[in-house]
Order: sequence, then structure tokens, then C-alpha cells
Amino acid sequence: MKRETLFLKIAVFLIGIPILALCILGLPRVAIEAAGHYPAYWLYPLLTVMYVSAIPFFVALVQAFRLLSYIDKNNAFSELSVRALKNIKYCAFAISILYAAGMPLVYLIAEEDDAPGLIVLGMVIVFASIVVAVFAAVLQKLLKNAIDIKSENDLTV
Repeated sequence: MKRETLFLKIAVFLIGIPILALCILGLPRVAIEAAGHYPAYWLYPLLTVMYVSAIPFFVALVQAFRLLSYIDKNNAFSELSVRALKNIKYCAFAISILYAAGMPLVYLIAEEDDAPGLIVLGMVIVFASIVVAVFAAVLQKLLKNAIDIKSENDLTV
């Protein structure tokens, strides 16, 4: 295993641990605390969005880990890498769509609690996911072009 990708693999792993802890420990506590303050038809759909958005998040982390493994094996310029970037792009768009769909509920809770910063926090998650998706799409296109150039070079004597 190369040192450069080892650091990135550890970083990917460390990014996943707090989100897993939040899903297992944090969100149930938030639900119990907020259940007394907000109506269930506001709170539970928003918590569902948060839990469902964890699925594409972890799928994207696994794809990033696979991409780093392809780099380790000197297989970075392959269709597998392009596919991993495509999956990361789709996962980021899915997270963005889920949180954008949950924003009306965030608005209702922020309005009830008089906390406009909650809306800003929700929008940061939406836009950060869009930025990741666009970046993955650009990298996917760049990698695809590099693979095409490489295959064209391999055919040239």
C-alpha cells in the first residue's frame, strides 16, 4: 500500500466514523428531545431524510475507497475508476435532492424555534453536495478523456 493513498484511505475512514456515530447515537437523542417540542409530522419525515441520506453517503465513501485502491494497483486510468466517480456523482446528487426535499420541514422548524441559522445550515448541506457532484462529474469527464488519449497512444506505434 502506498503512503499517499494510505493517508487518504484513513481520512475516508475517519470521515465515516462521525456520521455513523451520529446515525446510531445522535439522531435518536435528537428525536427524543425534539419530540416534545415539534409535531411528529414535521420531525419524523426530516429524521427519515437524514437517515436515508446516510445510505448514499456511505456508498460514496466506499466508492472513494475503491478509487484509492485502483490508484494503489496502478489501475487509475480504467473504466472502473470512471464508474466509481460516476457513482460518487450520483450519490452526491441524491444527498442534495434529499436535503432539498427536506428543506420545507427545516423551514417550519426554524420558524417555530426562531432559528434562521437552521435554514442556512440546511442550504450549506445541499450546496456542498452539489459542489461534490459537479467536481466528481468534472473528474469523471477528465478521466474518461485521459483514458481515450491513453488508448489512442497505445494504438500508435
